[in-house]
Amino acid sequence: MTVTGKMGSVSRDMRERDVRVVILALVVAVATVATIGLFASLLQRTLVASASTFLAADRQLEAEHGRPIPAEWWQAAESRQLDTARMVEFSTMVFGNDRFQLVSVKAVDDGYPLRGDVEIQPGLAGERVTVGHGPARGEVWLNPRLLRLLSLDLGDTVEVGNLTLTVTNLLIREPDGGFSMAALAPRIMMHADDVPATGVVREGSRVEFVALFAGQEEQLEDYYRWLEPRLEPAHDWKSVKDGQALSRSLERAERFLNLGGSLAVLLAAVAVAVASREYALGQRDTVALLKTLGVTGHRIAAMYLKKLLLWGVAGCLAGLVIALPLVWALALALAAILERPVDLVFDAHALVPALLTVLVALFGFAYPPIRRLRGVAAMRVLRSDPGESSWKASGDIVIAGLAVFGLVWFYAGEPMMVLGLLGGAVVLLAVLSLVAWLLVLGLRRVAGGASAWRLALVALYRHRHSTLSQISVFAMTIMLAVTLVLVRSSLLDEWQGQLPADAPNHFLINIAPGDVEAVSGFWQERGYPLEDLYPMVRGRLTELNGQPVKEAVSKDERINALNRELNLTWMPAMPEDNRLVAGQWFGPGDTRGVSVESELAEKLGLKLGDRLGFTIGADTLTEPVTSIRTVQWDSMKPNFYMAFPPGSDLEAMPATWITSFYLPASGKNQLNDFAEQFPTVSVLEVDHIIERIRDIVSQVTQAIEAILALILAAALVVMAAVVSATLRDRQREGALLRTLGGEQRLLVRSTMLEFAVLGFIAGILGVVAAEFAVWALQQKLFDGGFRWHWNVVLPVPLASAVLLALFGRWQLGPVLSVSPMLLLRRLE
Repeated sequence: MTVTGKMGSVSRDMRERDVRVVILALVVAVATVATIGLFASLLQRTLVASASTFLAADRQLEAEHGRPIPAEWWQAAESRQLDTARMVEFSTMVFGNDRFQLVSVKAVDDGYPLRGDVEIQPGLAGERVTVGHGPARGEVWLNPRLLRLLSLDLGDTVEVGNLTLTVTNLLIREPDGGFSMAALAPRIMMHADDVPATGVVREGSRVEFVALFAGQEEQLEDYYRWLEPRLEPAHDWKSVKDGQALSRSLERAERFLNLGGSLAVLLAAVAVAVASREYALGQRDTVALLKTLGVTGHRIAAMYLKKLLLWGVAGCLAGLVIALPLVWALALALAAILERPVDLVFDAHALVPALLTVLVALFGFAYPPIRRLRGVAAMRVLRSDPGESSWKASGDIVIAGLAVFGLVWFYAGEPMMVLGLLGGAVVLLAVLSLVAWLLVLGLRRVAGGASAWRLALVALYRHRHSTLSQISVFAMTIMLAVTLVLVRSSLLDEWQGQLPADAPNHFLINIAPGDVEAVSGFWQERGYPLEDLYPMVRGRLTELNGQPVKEAVSKDERINALNRELNLTWMPAMPEDNRLVAGQWFGPGDTRGVSVESELAEKLGLKLGDRLGFTIGADTLTEPVTSIRTVQWDSMKPNFYMAFPPGSDLEAMPATWITSFYLPASGKNQLNDFAEQFPTVSVLEVDHIIERIRDIVSQVTQAIEAILALILAAALVVMAAVVSATLRDRQREGALLRTLGGEQRLLVRSTMLEFAVLGFIAGILGVVAAEFAVWALQQKLFDGGFRWHWNVVLPVPLASAVLLALFGRWQLGPVLSVSPMLLLRRLE
């Protein structure tokens, strides 16, 4: 058959209402899933590109062993058309105006930064500006506080080792200003080519060489595949998703986008299932007639299979025609919201779920009831057979369930997401069985009459099978939409709560034990009380159950925590934002044991009772794992992988103390007085990091709103398609009532009441199932707490009742505007 012939066949099929509903459902499926897939891909690229400024690149490679990165590695990156830049970071003393100060030095080359900008200020009273480069050779940029500490002005000189540099600007903000809470402040920035002349960096020095890379994701992944076998334990390959303060927000955003796409897949499947079943039921008389003319069952099955394929092609093309301009419009809106250009590149891979959805929807939902048409008896032409038996339809449910499970798993890649959504569906079906029994028991006692309520209740009982089917579909649709709304609300509440206006924005590090009370008193007197203070001991995790830890852990796991010293602490009480997932916290008098952060415990394969060995200087320490806990890395408070009880052997080790506190911009001048009084305490300013995280969260929030709008729009289309599936029967009954003298007002009221009852029951069931799904998703996927959402228990069923009542009124349009006789002839 030629393409023209195929399109002509589709055109003829489109004259049938049921076929139009099936193709419309396919169009909705493709358009919704393709739009969300393309937009999610675009959004993820935009968010990652925005967040990449935290690294000043797309990827960073750190070398912590004091040896430069081999020239061969640079050549391999350049051969793959990657942009590169280099940095050298170390700590040293600077001398200026007869004063010394310990500083953290960042030396950068001419390529820095590859992503983002550097913010500088030409003088304390000057206007801040952003530039896309670092200082030139012979220049140095200083942290403003350092300028005050050394009593310097712009144009003065400072000595870094053997080299004298001129202060030309104040360093306000670096794009990669540091998620590492071990970083020291204040910072100076100089040119990397000036480092050798300082004489500070030598073989064996505590220095970190950093390579920056930027390019297309495929190029970066190809380079990493080449690089990975050559990496040593002291090398650390980092992406923006590895930053603990940001990765959780990005990870949750991606999971939410996957959740939105999964709900779109389920909604599309529901629409196709309902429409195709109605089409199959409407085709039984046609099949019976064909059989009386000698057409075999196999030929009938082949004929309908060809029809399905043609409909699939038509649905795909029409859906893509709708999706592509819609994504373009969303991209323009996203660019306006983010106030930055969006790289509008259509990712062909993002269309795969949409095309797969069509195939699964056709052969998992549409084909089974249509395939059974070949079993329709030819005698149906002479007699009216009842509908399909439930045992035949049960096979369709099994096939559909497996299809949905596989499709959503493929799309989301998250087993817990699939189980949460399908678990909610199972709860919904179980409750529906109970509702069905109660509905039949209660409605069969209702007698007919002229009352709108009586007509509505009698209609519900008379169409009890289609009533339950519609309630199931409406409740499923409401469950999916409410699940998305509730998860979205929970995420936004948590994101907004994780960084309140007074979130700690300064860290104090290296506080000597004898200075703890004095440091706390200094800020207490000035009205800026400190958060909890924690002792901190630097040590390496070296043994697991008596074996070297790197031998005990799977070689497939690359765990950065094993390649560096960890911050160890002891604490009497667990921080409020931590949560136990296994074991018990230390009790009074406990002096043995260690509590491990949950993600690290998972990577190491730890369980309660495992013995961990630590090397601290020349000493060793071995303790059993007594608890595993989650840690809020994005809380901007001191956090630790390992926590010991007070009185443990760790307490005998040399320690410094760490804390965090909130200091408004108006109190920044207090930092100079503090530095003069406590010169050995390092101050880490992270207010710019908090500002950037809030920007990312704001972008994610806008994206969630867009995805939510798409899903709710798809839900409305699905509900309209389901209502339309019963249009012919409803119109026939309405025409008969008018023929028997029924008033239009009575007909309108009874129909709207019937659908309002349907909507109210479906709304209650949908909310119950949604609560179950949200509980599973929050607990297992988004790592958040759960609470009952009483605020949706009544509004959602009421809104559902009103919406379906309006849909019911829409169905009555032809009944009220066309002669009953003409309508009955048209329907026949």
